[in-house]
Amino acid sequence: MSLFNKIFSSIGIGSARVDTKLTTDKLKAGEQVSGVVEIIGGNTEQQIDEIYLSLVTNYLKEVNDRKVSRQVTIEKVKIVERFTIGNNEKREIPFSFVLPIDTPATLGKTRVWIQTGLDIKNAVDPSDKDYISVAPSPLAAGVLNAIYDLGFSLRKVECEAAPYRLRKRLPFVQEFEFVPTSGEYRGRLDEVEVMFFPQSTNRMEVMMQVDRRARGLSSFLAEALDMDESFVNFTITTDDLPNIKSKINQIIGRYS
Repeated sequence: MSLFNKIFSSIGIGSARVDTKLTTDKLKAGEQVSGVVEIIGGNTEQQIDEIYLSLVTNYLKEVNDRKVSRQVTIEKVKIVERFTIGNNEKREIPFSFVLPIDTPATLGKTRVWIQTGLDIKNAVDPSDKDYISVAPSPLAAGVLNAIYDLGFSLRKVECEAAPYRLRKRLPFVQEFEFVPTSGEYRGRLDEVEVMFFPQSTNRMEVMMQVDRRARGLSSFLAEALDMDESFVNFTITTDDLPNIKSKINQIIGRYS
């Protein structure tokens, strides 16, 4: 490599390009993410120190009485060791990793993407961004569908900074906010909020907040003091799925 090519390489001119090709972009938490990373060399030979895949999302955090968006890496996977790619050389590197069970579902405003990065010493690191669709896990889907079937509609889904007592591996929780639009809870409840804390693919902790609608003076005063909200924690497993609607109905009914 000539002196000028070395200089060009060090400042990112003629740098390698990267493109990640996923086997599928529609996934569920706990499933395998697979595909290939395609690297095409630039005008000069370059040493690539590593290739990494980062699973990324955004969440909202309150700062100075306003909500701001924060980016967080859910998982980072190194897929190759140091190697050299030649002038216009093309390489494909296969990869596979498990989508973490606490990956949020891409519902509402939630977005999840895979950021591919090439670490090239003394150069502008090339990168690639691929959005994926993440469906709720079977356990979460069972709870959400049960709430739908009880006459609720999904009003909002957001990832928000988790208070310390709810913080697990990640700094946020995903909230599903429902309002009753039909059925026995219409007129009795204002809303139901649900958060999921997966423990494994077969077991999940659920936190539910049931917000009662004010009825009469005592109820109105309770609502004014935020005493109309009931919080309940419970655990579900795959064994609960056949009767999940009945279980969710009993829980909501108990606090309505």
